[in-house]
Amino acid sequence: MPDGRQKKNAPRSDLRRCDLDPDPLNQFRFWFEEARVHEPNLPEAMVLATTGSGGCPQTRVVLLKGYDERGFEFYTNYESRKAVELGINPAASLLFHWKELQRQVRIQGPAEKISAEETDQYFQTRPRGSQLSAWASHQSRVLDNRDELEAALRRHEHRYHGQPVPTPPFWGGYRVRLETMEFWQGRLNRLHDRFFYRRDARQEWVVERLAP
Repeated sequence: MPDGRQKKNAPRSDLRRCDLDPDPLNQFRFWFEEARVHEPNLPEAMVLATTGSGGCPQTRVVLLKGYDERGFEFYTNYESRKAVELGINPAASLLFHWKELQRQVRIQGPAEKISAEETDQYFQTRPRGSQLSAWASHQSRVLDNRDELEAALRRHEHRYHGQPVPTPPFWGGYRVRLETMEFWQGRLNRLHDRFFYRRDARQEWVVERLAP
């Protein structure tokens, strides 16, 4: 757990209710832009937690590829373990940790597949090597050895030599819809600031301070 030490030239290390935007998406946007300035190591990296039929949570790091009022996007193989678990239980949790700023953001909500058109648009922006590896890797399946994976890559390099690489039918995006969001600001002596956004019965955002 971060210790709340303030970093040189970082934004202020306290968080007050009056600092917060009433809309958690706007507040996230403000923090994310600061993280892009101060966090040198993939500020878009986020931990994704899912739970399958066995009830045991699984976590892994994925990359945020976009966000708006519809939710937070990431892409994966639809045959991967995370996708299988989301098919069983769409409830998902995301965690951003920006060490240099001593900040965390937690997001909870259901994950939904994005459209094939949106997936195609994003896939065509990926480096060609990443496009080919999406075809070569049957994500989460057991491999006998690495040679098997590299041989699959060579097959697809030959298959699509001199032509665009299409989007694999088993690959695409998810969007985690925002239901709750928590902003955590590290402070000295572990008396951290935590604010939790949730919707009330009128579907309006309520902000609550939580004990650290």
